[in-house]
Amino acid sequence: MTEKVVGVLGGMGPEATLSFYGKLLANTPAQRDQDHLRVVIDSNPKVPDRTAALLGEGESPLPMMAAGLEALERAGADFVVIPCVSAHGFLDELRAHTRLPVLSVLDVAAEEVARHRPALRTVGLLGTTGTVESGRFQRTLAAAGVATVVPDRQDQHRVMSAIYSIKGAGAEAAREEARRSVAGVGERLVKAGAEGIVLGCTELPLVVSARDMSVPLFDVVLILARAAIAAAGREPRAREKA
Repeated sequence: MTEKVVGVLGGMGPEATLSFYGKLLANTPAQRDQDHLRVVIDSNPKVPDRTAALLGEGESPLPMMAAGLEALERAGADFVVIPCVSAHGFLDELRAHTRLPVLSVLDVAAEEVARHRPALRTVGLLGTTGTVESGRFQRTLAAAGVATVVPDRQDQHRVMSAIYSIKGAGAEAAREEARRSVAGVGERLVKAGAEGIVLGCTELPLVVSARDMSVPLFDVVLILARAAIAAAGREPRAREKA
């Protein structure tokens, strides 16, 4: 099978895109430069805020994201991944704008959760308010046989504040505060019945890791990176690397 070219619709945010690319590299079996996949990245941090748009409070990101898809197509991408979960609230419209297949992070994350052994009946979802309120991630998990619990209003505000703090690329102390805040919300979801936690925003794995949680943790950036390697026609490394 000829390797496919990975297209990355990125910049939402830029550090999450960088993290995705790093995990793509780390999980590709390679002994030399030429063993890695060809990747084209359109990183556009000027795309309007996806959460604001999903909540009806901001400009639509669709025109800029559609332009990014066109750029990836011209650059030779065979399929597209989007390392931004909130952008998947516009997935149907984006797919209508391109001939390229778009690999959904929601689908591959739900598949990963469903494959977990022992089986998980319920997971907690940590993501932007736009992602949580749109309900698309919860419906995708439900279709895979997994129920979802989400933070209450106050805890959701804490998660959203942490995400914007991470996006701000501030001081280490601010990131540590964000990590503690998100981990605390996650543990409260565990007490509410979550048997695993899904980091459903690509900024969250920048500060939160498995050691922060008492239950299995699902990093959507890592999951998407490994799925992209498989979609490109390669077998990811057997051992996952964060």
